[in-house]
Amino acid sequence: MSTATAPHAAPRVPSRVAFHDLRDLHAADEVRHDVEAALLRVAASGRYLLGPELEAFEAAFAAYCGASHCVGTGTGLAALELTLRALGVGPGDEVVVPGHTFIATWLAVSAVGARPVPVEPAPGTFLIDPDRIDAACTPRTRAIMPVHTYGHPVDLDAVTEVAARRGLYVVEDAAQAHGARYRGRRIGSGYAAAFSFYPGKNLGALGDGGAVVTNDPELAARIRLLGNYGSRRKYEHEELGTNSRLAEMQAAVLAVKLPLLDAWNARRARVARRYTEELAGLPGLTLPAVETWARPVWHQYVVRAGDRDALQRALAAAGVETLVHYPVPVHRSPAYAGTHDGALPQCERLAAEVLSLPMGPQLSDDDVASVIAAVRDALEATR
Repeated sequence: MSTATAPHAAPRVPSRVAFHDLRDLHAADEVRHDVEAALLRVAASGRYLLGPELEAFEAAFAAYCGASHCVGTGTGLAALELTLRALGVGPGDEVVVPGHTFIATWLAVSAVGARPVPVEPAPGTFLIDPDRIDAACTPRTRAIMPVHTYGHPVDLDAVTEVAARRGLYVVEDAAQAHGARYRGRRIGSGYAAAFSFYPGKNLGALGDGGAVVTNDPELAARIRLLGNYGSRRKYEHEELGTNSRLAEMQAAVLAVKLPLLDAWNARRARVARRYTEELAGLPGLTLPAVETWARPVWHQYVVRAGDRDALQRALAAAGVETLVHYPVPVHRSPAYAGTHDGALPQCERLAAEVLSLPMGPQLSDDDVASVIAAVRDALEATR
């Protein structure tokens, strides 16, 4: 019998779980062949702007949202800005916005010359607090811009009650809420909602893109006019417009993905449910809440941790990639330095505590199990 000893086991190298790997998503058979065919079709057509691909996608996305009209734009930011411009919001006006959001929400307001007026999140949520909106309004307020942050709908009934009483527009920032439902109806079925098709969104293009959905034909026509150099017919410019159009290539790709969106969102919901079930009750960790009237689409699964940075480092060491949405509150960013008087303590606390776990339809069951195990191990190590 040999007396040789077995070699020492090699140190365990953690398997990497990417935060959101678009290569895996696009490599799936359900996507790859149809996307490639769409790209080749558009390339061979010789029509790259304002053509049949855009027209078909606009009709399909409007129907999906339960709206009458959809206007494609170059970006989600442009969708917000063009909507405000079309409504006549401009210099001297104010728009109520969430304090906890991506800066694009505020930038759209600033771009038309108006002033963003931030409101803190509702307790225990990441969403604008409807109970604080009325106090934020002044005689200069023209609109409220709620954001369906991380894919969870805002309490729109409460927001629209304030807007109706004060005669204000409601422009929804739905950049993270493709397919989400509020009291049974899809986000986008209200007055006006702006979407982003940035590649990492639930419905993402292969580059920048956006759209506005609305039930107001005059608003849709004006947004289309403003985004096409202020022109309905070539070389006839009715007013000062800009160039912001959803390209045929992107519209064709989005049209391929749109029929898959509900299934992808359902997969996101299953991942979120497993996170919630298996991470519940861990000390030092607060999980995202879901209102009974909402069906979120889990653009992100965002937890809160007292020592967020230590948790993120531990997860990185275990091979789990995470992100922070958002590390600097908008009112504390250099772009808005000196423009907002007063603190937003809840926003600042969120910025110090939030951590987004890997999320997306491409995650395997093993990926989810690895994330859960890594979070448990990291929190156990700090006890």
